[in-house]
Amino acid sequence: MRPEPSELQELVHDLHRQAIPWLPAGQCSRLHWGPAVQADPHRQAEPLVVSTARLSGIVEHNPGDFTVTVAAGTPLVVLQEELAHHRQWLPLDWPWGSGTGGEASGSIGGLVARGLAGGLRQRYLGVRDQLIGIELLRADGTAARAGGKVVKNVAGYDLMRLLCGSWGSLALITAVTLRTQPLPPQRRGLWLSGPAPQLAAMAQWLLGSSLSPERLDWQRSAPLQQGLLISLASISAPTLGEQIACIRERAPELEVQELDAEALQERVAQGQGDRSNGAATTNATDPAWLLRLGVRPDQLLALLQERGLASASWCFAAGSGLGLAWASGEQLAGHQVEALRRRCTELGGYLTVLRQPAGSAIPAWLDAPSRPLIEALKRQFDPKQQLARGRLPGVQPLTQSRRG
Repeated sequence: MRPEPSELQELVHDLHRQAIPWLPAGQCSRLHWGPAVQADPHRQAEPLVVSTARLSGIVEHNPGDFTVTVAAGTPLVVLQEELAHHRQWLPLDWPWGSGTGGEASGSIGGLVARGLAGGLRQRYLGVRDQLIGIELLRADGTAARAGGKVVKNVAGYDLMRLLCGSWGSLALITAVTLRTQPLPPQRRGLWLSGPAPQLAAMAQWLLGSSLSPERLDWQRSAPLQQGLLISLASISAPTLGEQIACIRERAPELEVQELDAEALQERVAQGQGDRSNGAATTNATDPAWLLRLGVRPDQLLALLQERGLASASWCFAAGSGLGLAWASGEQLAGHQVEALRRRCTELGGYLTVLRQPAGSAIPAWLDAPSRPLIEALKRQFDPKQQLARGRLPGVQPLTQSRRG
């Protein structure tokens, strides 16, 4: 269902009165990610999907304060185009599978609900750090706001942090207020290649330097070899030239090579699953496996050398240790994914299965140590357990075999 803005709150009220399960959604571009949503056991029907696609547009933009309030259903590409007219942007990567824009980029609300953030967080932090206000509808239709321009809040909870990465399990996001940044007038990139230990030494040097790259990503995407993608931005072309010269002077000392300095956008697109550059977007030809992994940055090299990633494509932010890996069913087997998950846990991190082949039943995520607290929050926000049944991050979802 795609209700008009004037109809949305009453619709949520009605769903609550009838205790009908439903799934909050934005542009519905990534509903297939993560755990399968559980069906309504009483009606033997799939949960109703309630889309905010008609809650679209910029509510308020204050270029002087670098803030923008936007309806949750607004596609990311629309927001970026509007901000560009004022020489501003939202410094977030396009979500995997959307290439470098287009309607497949999904909605702003969906981006927040997934808690997605890519390599640009190296300089600008993630979406949760750029949020300064949020508006939502609770499961019973109650409207609430938190953060910037607060009118009504829910005492005791940081709603912005709770809703970011909640996968629609706590409430329906209706609008967000975000910080914007000036568009850098100058931007240059480098692609460095070499043995993994040498690349790790280069990454460590860059992270400890004063160069402040926009992004510093480990990437591997067949048929390309693994390497480091470096993006630098500045208001001054001479300053950028000095930074590039500094990196080029350091690279031979660490036994790494510069390749294809002009191919920055191609490398960025490959890290986002852009079809035009050899990866896939969200349709039937997608890679069967899409994994979200995270370890401490000092453990990233150990993870990248795991056998399970040897035949996969991947993109990891060197500064955060977070990234994505994708592969076909022939390239990666279920037992290898489970081994990767165990290894991530040993390294103090995690693995989330965003996509998996038909017939596979690996849990999208495992129980978090804070599971009792997470379930208590869920009961407070959604006492009838209507929202996104089976998609509560930190609570292991039931697989088909466990349900049986």
